[in-house]
Amino acid sequence: MDPGPLHSEWAKVRAESLELRLHYLVSIEAAPPDAPPLVLVHGSGLSHRYMIPTGAELTPDFKIYMPDMPGYGKSDKPEEVLDVPRLANWLVAWMDSIGLERASFLGNSFGCQVIADLAARHPQRVSKAVLQGPTTPTDERSIFWQFIRWRQNQPFNPEWTSDVTDIAYKQAGWYRIFRSFFIQIGDRIEDKMPRIKAPTLIVRGSEDPIADQPWCERLAELLPNGDLVIIPGVAHTLCLTSPKPLAAVTKDFILSPRLHC
Repeated sequence: MDPGPLHSEWAKVRAESLELRLHYLVSIEAAPPDAPPLVLVHGSGLSHRYMIPTGAELTPDFKIYMPDMPGYGKSDKPEEVLDVPRLANWLVAWMDSIGLERASFLGNSFGCQVIADLAARHPQRVSKAVLQGPTTPTDERSIFWQFIRWRQNQPFNPEWTSDVTDIAYKQAGWYRIFRSFFIQIGDRIEDKMPRIKAPTLIVRGSEDPIADQPWCERLAELLPNGDLVIIPGVAHTLCLTSPKPLAAVTKDFILSPRLHC
């Protein structure tokens, strides 16, 4: 997938007594020099690649960063499969390594869980957060229900999307994907919502079977500064399949002068 105005970079990042090379894309000279930074966080088993369409849409207004989390994409692969708090810690360490003190964040699916953990424990690093299709509803944290929901979502993904996602799955490896799935369904994002100080927007595609309406409403209600936006006619993987409407609500929310939702 053509990255357009996004350029590939590498950072040596030290955390947990390890040093890893983390890969990321960054926009250069696409936005004004004073454009606010925005970090896009990918979902489980995936990488920066499927977020390129949304990242490219947002480059005129933001300094875009799109990291591959440790174990995924082109980044180094630690032996252990990192859980949500450890992935959040590595994102903070990556920010330190590139001199990014504070940013807004946009995540899809499992990426929302990582952002929520980061925002709850490191509030000084997060200006605003956009959580699109946050996983996973409390009463559906099982292989059975997730298999059903992902199958229901599949018709909304054009055939060409597999060309993007299959590369990321191969890079991660099936063991890491398998372990990441159980980390995802074991993480209680709802417990972290009340501790997030940053204004946070929950975004749901109206046809999303994975992050359903009652679940997204519940998360928005738990947030001290939370709101919920529904994008009609779309499903779960908006960063790849519906980048324009996702970019539009993200831009409106982050650039809004309001301090609270």
